Amino acid sequence: MSLVAHLSLLYRGRLSSCNYDCSYCPFAKTRDSRESLRHDANELSRFVAWVEQQTMALSILFTPWGEGLVRRHYREAMVRLSHMPQLRRVAIQTNLCIGMRWLDHANLDTLALWCTYHPSQVSREAFLGRCRELSHRGVRYSVGMVAMHEHLDEIDALRHALPPDVPLWLNAYDERPPGYYSAEQVARLQRVDAHFLYNMNPLPSLGAPCLTGEEVLSVDGAGNVQRCHFVTEPLGNLYDGSFVAHLRPRVCPNRRCECYIGYAHRRDLPFQVDYVGGVLERVPAP
Repeated sequence: MSLVAHLSLLYRGRLSSCNYDCSYCPFAKTRDSRESLRHDANELSRFVAWVEQQTMALSILFTPWGEGLVRRHYREAMVRLSHMPQLRRVAIQTNLCIGMRWLDHANLDTLALWCTYHPSQVSREAFLGRCRELSHRGVRYSVGMVAMHEHLDEIDALRHALPPDVPLWLNAYDERPPGYYSAEQVARLQRVDAHFLYNMNPLPSLGAPCLTGEEVLSVDGAGNVQRCHFVTEPLGNLYDGSFVAHLRPRVCPNRRCECYIGYAHRRDLPFQVDYVGGVLERVPAP
C-alpha cells in the first residue's frame, strides 16, 4: 500500500439498530438480532486487526446506519485504534447517548466524535451536559442538527449554549417540499453554519474531481471496497489487497452528491481547506 501517503477509510458494517426514534430516519428504533450483532462484532474485529498490521498513515470514520457506541465492540475498537501510531484520526457518528467512562482509556490526540443532537429524543440540557463532559475531557468533537422548521429556535439556543470553539453544522431536512426554507431562514441558518448551502442545494457533481477512489475509500464489514457510500462500483477487497490496483484519481459519476461524507472529498469544494485536519469529524480548521 505505497501508492498514497495517507488513506481515509469510511467503515460501515452491518449494524443498523438505533435506540432513537427520529421521524426522519429510516433506522429509527430498529433492532439487530443477536446473530447479526455477533457477525458485526467479528467483522469489526477483523477490520481493526487489519489496520493494526498497516504501516501507512490512516484515518477512519465509522458511519453506522444505527448507533454504534451503545455497542461495546465499537467502543473497544475506537479505543484500540486510537492508540495505533499509524492512525491520524479515528472518529464515529453518534447521538452521544452513552456515558463517558470508556474515553478514560482512549488516546484523545487521535479520537474524535461527530455528534448529532435530536431534540425529539433528548432534552437540550441533557445533551449539553454530555458536550460539557467532552469539553472537560479534551475530546475533539463537532455537533450537528437537522434543520427542520420546528427546530430553528432550538438551533439558535444550542449554538448560544455550546462553547464557541465547538462547531455546529446543519443538515437540510431531506423530506422538505420545494420552497421549504425562506430566504430569511436560509440566512439565519448560514449564520450558524456557513457551509449550510452546500447541503441544502448541492452543486452538480457529475465530472467533478474527487478524492474518493484514490485517497478515500468506503469499506463494508466483509472488506469490500467502493469509492464511497454513494458510488457502488466495486474496487476489490481490503483483506486480499486487490483494492490497491484500483487506487487512482477519479471524477464523480453522480449527478449530485447530497451528503457531507461524500461531497467533503471533492477537490473543487472548500472542505479540504476549510476543514483541514478535521474533514472526517466535520470540524473546521481554526
